[in-house]
Amino acid sequence: MTLYDDTVLVLKSYEDQPELRDLYLEHLAAHPDGVYKPCRAGHITGSALVIDPERERVLLTLHKKLGMWLQMGGHCEPGDTSIAGAALREAVEESGIAEGLTLVPGGPVRLDRHPIPAPCNWHLDVQYAVLAPAGALEAISDESLDLRWFPYAQVAEVADTSVVRLLEATLARL
Repeated sequence: MTLYDDTVLVLKSYEDQPELRDLYLEHLAAHPDGVYKPCRAGHITGSALVIDPERERVLLTLHKKLGMWLQMGGHCEPGDTSIAGAALREAVEESGIAEGLTLVPGGPVRLDRHPIPAPCNWHLDVQYAVLAPAGALEAISDESLDLRWFPYAQVAEVADTSVVRLLEATLARL
């Protein structure tokens, strides 16, 4: 199965946010390359909110280019075979937690469409949640200015509404 096929299957089975889900599916139908960064009409991305083992905090990255506290995530790569795998790969790369991150069961937690600078216009983000293992040690990646654990109650003070909504949806899932 290809990343494109997997993403279409995941989206077709996703029952929340039907209007946004349908927009993603329309995008993929019109752009078979829509899972990759070179697609200028926008592209699918995968992200994951990292939850600590005690389920009290989230790990956010201060994105180097955007200067914002965000969940881990980014572009799909040619070696990715699933959108969940892409989100998990990004979580590992950006958190520095090399082993033991596990996806929260149930598929994507939510979808988020947000504008990005040209030449591409949109990120169509498929958002997951992952649990960190006990004793996990994070490490700042080259894509980040900082990496920090935030208590749930503090997320709204440092992050935008997209991250807050992702946290809310994740907490409802846990």
